Amino acid sequence: MSVITVRVPKNLKRRMSKFKNVNWSEVVREAILERIAVEERLGSKDWGLIRSAVKEMDELMEVVEARGGKCDYDSAETIRNWRDVRAWRGQL
Repeated sequence: MSVITVRVPKNLKRRMSKFKNVNWSEVVREAILERIAVEERLGSKDWGLIRSAVKEMDELMEVVEARGGKCDYDSAETIRNWRDVRAWRGQL
């Protein structure tokens, strides 16, 4: 097995030292594996195709706005609202 060095601030090292039962090397290995998986998924995307799709979506939005005017609808606000409602109902 190869060895790498990871530097952490002294405060973080002190906090880590409180948890003697944690295998920090294993935690770091797992974090690296997860990050590699993310990077490999990102690397396999066709970024040219994605840019083309974004351009097409922007052009479509311009057409929609030209026909019906600008829409102030915020889908993120609606999603957040429904998640809050679900969470609230789950507490009953």
